Amino acid sequence: MIPAAFDYVRVDSADEALAALAEHGDDAKLLAGGHSLLPLMKLRLAAPAVVIDIGRVDELKGVTDGGDHVAIGALTRHRDVEINDLVNAEVPLLAAATRHVGDAQVRHRGTIGGSIAHGDPASDIPSALLAMNATMVARGQDGAQREISADDFFSGFLETALNADELLTEIRIPKLGGVGFSFQKFTRRAQDWAIVGVSAVHGNGTAGVGLVNMDSKPVRAAAVEAALREGAGAADAAALAAEGVHPSSDLNASVEYRQHLARVLTKRALDEAAG
Repeated sequence: MIPAAFDYVRVDSADEALAALAEHGDDAKLLAGGHSLLPLMKLRLAAPAVVIDIGRVDELKGVTDGGDHVAIGALTRHRDVEINDLVNAEVPLLAAATRHVGDAQVRHRGTIGGSIAHGDPASDIPSALLAMNATMVARGQDGAQREISADDFFSGFLETALNADELLTEIRIPKLGGVGFSFQKFTRRAQDWAIVGVSAVHGNGTAGVGLVNMDSKPVRAAAVEAALREGAGAADAAALAAEGVHPSSDLNASVEYRQHLARVLTKRALDEAAG
């Protein structure tokens, strides 16, 4: 399908992007890699009057060592995250999840910030950020930065805590320090959206489990995490994977099937994380 008509604005800095957002307000949408926004526009599920292209804002690209965390610019391409040495050494769960995003063409074009700002519960990356207790950094019109925890960032179906006049600039992920990790995903076909997916980190006093496509927004498996902190084994903890979450039924799976997959994949993830 063909999107509705829109005006196109290209910016070269974060300040220019914020100024454009302030000028056009709710009528504007930011365009990064385009793999989240453009499909919605083609289906007429989104019809912005103005598209602000931030793809050339180099200050929002790259991976840096923040001491106790890894900092990733919001416009860093998935492929650059996937192969980055620092990511693979310090937060390898993110690299593992990123390898499952779409296909090679998508990963070379799509950005980590665009993916999470979209807020899709079927997306792979948010589950990893929840499991690792990541923090998102947003910049407002006054230049002030706001830090938003992964738990608070994803607020609803295709909704996040970002204000309309804010720009997501960075993702900060605490270093795992050798903690075991695993990403598991079940699809009908290669490169499909997950029917269910699981991100897990476990060991050295750390327990984090994020779920893909198990609610109307990206969520963590809080019951599993609590059981692990109390000393439960992988099987007993994984049996609680569907507790407190509300998966939907669709053409791919019933609610009961998704609940079953969550338990199975969580057990696999915890077993792999344990080594």
